[in-house]
Amino acid sequence: MVGRGANDPDRRERIIAAALEVIGERGVHQTTHRIIAARASVPLGSLTYYFDGLDDILEQAFASLAGRMAEQYRASLEGATSLEAACAAVVDLICGSYATPDEVRALFEMYSFGNYNAKVHDLCRDWLLVSRASLGLHFTEPTARALDALVEAFPMHQAWEAEPLSRDYVAAVVQAIVDRFEPARNGVGARRVPRA
Repeated sequence: MVGRGANDPDRRERIIAAALEVIGERGVHQTTHRIIAARASVPLGSLTYYFDGLDDILEQAFASLAGRMAEQYRASLEGATSLEAACAAVVDLICGSYATPDEVRALFEMYSFGNYNAKVHDLCRDWLLVSRASLGLHFTEPTARALDALVEAFPMHQAWEAEPLSRDYVAAVVQAIVDRFEPARNGVGARRVPRA
């Protein structure tokens, strides 16, 4: 068993990380105080010491997930130095560069729980706005909205697909959206999304 109190300064964060692991593996409906405590290797009482109940743990776990993923999302787009590179970054996001399968499942759970929990509902809305703002570094608002929907939907659908996601197909879909919604720049249309 891990030490208590001041001897274990990372306990709260470990509980949140354990909660996210459990949510990703079992879903919110099978996540309990006891399972989280066992996963975090902490006494059960630690959960009530640091949190105001299971909903509080879930809310903070989802906030941690959204914050971490938002940073990764933003970093992917900030590194792009051209529209073409930004399109390639979107393809990378869709094809799995920023979310593990457990994180995608945890996002499913976050969205579902947000239908019943006001704090998580607001968190989902904030996540949407933050991801669109990251896309807004390179794309106009209509393009950012459409691309953000793709970044969310493709990995979710992929959870049930039998075949791996084709990067060429994703690149063609991203390019079709950019061609449709992104205005020509300096009289020249958007450059093509590079294929794999």
